[in-house]
Amino acid sequence: MKPYDLKLFDIYRKVPKDLTQPTYTGAFISILCCVFILFLFLSELTGFIATEIVNELYVDDPDKDSGGKIEVSLNISLPNLHCDLVGLDIQDEMGRHEVGHIENSMKIPLNQGDGCRFEGEFSINKVPGNFHVSTHSATAQPQSPDMTHTIHKLAFGEKLQVQKVQGAFNALGGADKMSSNPLASHDYILKIVPTVYEDLSGRQRFSYQYTVANKEYVAYSHTGRIIPAIWFRYDLSPITVKYTERRQPLYRFITTICAIVGGTFTVAGIIDSCIFTASEAWKKIQIGKMS
Repeated sequence: MKPYDLKLFDIYRKVPKDLTQPTYTGAFISILCCVFILFLFLSELTGFIATEIVNELYVDDPDKDSGGKIEVSLNISLPNLHCDLVGLDIQDEMGRHEVGHIENSMKIPLNQGDGCRFEGEFSINKVPGNFHVSTHSATAQPQSPDMTHTIHKLAFGEKLQVQKVQGAFNALGGADKMSSNPLASHDYILKIVPTVYEDLSGRQRFSYQYTVANKEYVAYSHTGRIIPAIWFRYDLSPITVKYTERRQPLYRFITTICAIVGGTFTVAGIIDSCIFTASEAWKKIQIGKMS
């Protein structure tokens, strides 16, 4: 047996030279590797801490504890109609017909009493119907009521103050009809969409988005008089939109971090080994040429 064959029985194998000898290239790759790992770690940490909003659609009535009611918040200004003439009427397909609704409502005089700002909170049934601002409840009808107006707010259900949820919760907010015909009636046709928001704790909040179409026309009563009104005709969509707040599971975060660290070091080691091997081969070629 030749002496060098005894190396085959060496159970204390030595680490290859390219894994123990420090080089400038290895140092550069190591620094880049650590910076890259730190960047990916911070990115994953940010994603783990932050929450994401997942939305889904389904057919159901989400708020079964509401008693079949929807809370409405209305804020509208009529700068050219006296507060004594302004009233809110509510009616629907369940037979409700309420003229001059005053509960939880407030009238604020504008323009030294010549105008009015109506603010009210009331409930409607979950059936098609309408509510309208008009002079129908006034004891004496004006000769020329002016229904030019500005809608500051019309919202349904709870108010959702979630930055990542963009929706039409106040689609009519800012609607300006001051340049329209003073004697014209306004029809706002609303399609109300139930909306549920569920946070990380599982707490649910119920709100409603809506789409709107509108038309303007002059309406005459059976006596030939013009009695304008601002109508909000609504219908409910059977589709519910649900937003769920979620956070990445801890086990997935740990798995990703391990994959980043292990994968980066492995790839960096392969690159460094290839560069070192190529460098050693090039040195041997140069030595061979010199000899």
